[in-house]
Amino acid sequence: MKRYCLALDLHDDPAMIAEYEHWHKPGNDRPGIKQSIRDAGITNMEIYRLGTRLFMIMDTDASFSFERKAALDAANELVQDWEKFVGQFQKPVPGAKEGEKWTLMDKIFQL
Repeated sequence: MKRYCLALDLHDDPAMIAEYEHWHKPGNDRPGIKQSIRDAGITNMEIYRLGTRLFMIMDTDASFSFERKAALDAANELVQDWEKFVGQFQKPVPGAKEGEKWTLMDKIFQL
C-alpha cells in the first residue's frame, strides 16, 4: 500500500463551500464515482477541510498510478461530468503547476 496526500483550495464563498460539502456527504455522491475511484486502485480516500483548504489522503494498491487514473478518468463520461461540476467550487493551491487541481504534497515527517 502506498499513501498520497494532496491539497486543493475552494473558492472563499460560504454558500459554495456548503454545497461542495453537501455533494461529498454519504448518500449524496453521484453514481459511478466511488467505483471509478476504486477501479483506479485507490483503496481508501478521505478529504478534510480547514477554511478553504482541502486535504486528501489516498491509500492505494499496487495497480495505482496517477497516469493510469488520468487515463481511466478521461475515458469515463461520469467522471468527466463530475470533475466539471466540482471544478466550479475548486481552485489550485498557490504554487500548483499549470492545469493542476489536486497538488501532491511532500511528506516531511513521520513518527
